[in-house]
Amino acid sequence: MIDERIRGLGTALITPFSKDNTIDFKALDKHIDSQIESGVDFLVVNGTTAEPTSLDDVEYSFLWQHIAHYVNRRVPLVLGMGGNNTEVVQRHLLTLAYSMKDSVVPFAAILSVCPYYVKPTQKGLYAHFKGLAEVTPIPLILYNVPSRTGVNLEPQTIMKLFNHYPDKIVGVKEASGNVKQIKKLIRMAKGQFMVFSGDDGIAAPLMAAGADGLISVASNAYPAAFRDLVHNADMQLQKKYADMIEMLFEEGNPVGIKALLAQRKTIRNYLRLPLVPASNDLQRRMATEDEKLK
Repeated sequence: MIDERIRGLGTALITPFSKDNTIDFKALDKHIDSQIESGVDFLVVNGTTAEPTSLDDVEYSFLWQHIAHYVNRRVPLVLGMGGNNTEVVQRHLLTLAYSMKDSVVPFAAILSVCPYYVKPTQKGLYAHFKGLAEVTPIPLILYNVPSRTGVNLEPQTIMKLFNHYPDKIVGVKEASGNVKQIKKLIRMAKGQFMVFSGDDGIAAPLMAAGADGLISVASNAYPAAFRDLVHNADMQLQKKYADMIEMLFEEGNPVGIKALLAQRKTIRNYLRLPLVPASNDLQRRMATEDEKLK
């Protein structure tokens, strides 16, 4: 069943780090407060922007538990949980189910990326998500991002999964950049499951085409503006932020957004290897553009 609370703008939260490479929870809490006060509809925890591949299992679990406790149901939460080993992801889902069995579920859905690096066929992708749907304690949002995974989750495969697991497959985060494919998926969905834009740069036209929301990187820095962009399918705001969006992803995510937030003193500009801080040139150009956008 679709949870109506997770339509609209969802910010894919960054994970601030300290100089000693530990998680900076003080900065994270302040950032969360700012997001909620600015009116975002929901928050995504441990998504790609949070550098989850650099977190060990203890950090990963502690981070989502901390955020769930700190947010305290002020906004809905979506938890990123994926990988390229189906059995390992299943075990993580079962562990999550066990940890929540005596308490109220703190998450509205799981966001699970297509298996990366191994490049499965559509049959393999179906089998992977089938395996997750059969054990997950809460609904799934499938995450299609071919630029990172090397595979494209096709609309026909998504529909097959939804038809077999309508109570477990509730949405798709589409970051293929293929507008024709995404619009086709929106038409096929017919409102039965949600379709989110996974690209800040094409959010407004996809909202106009019937998408249900945006899971955003840029809203870490511009939550109020991107809420308006999403809720109004505002093409003028899309154009206004186009140059900044391009710069945010020029040297990878979350390299750009962390540099921008560090310039604003929201966080310190630390990433975990193999990611490194943005170049001085990119930081200079982002600072100039940020001033224009104020």
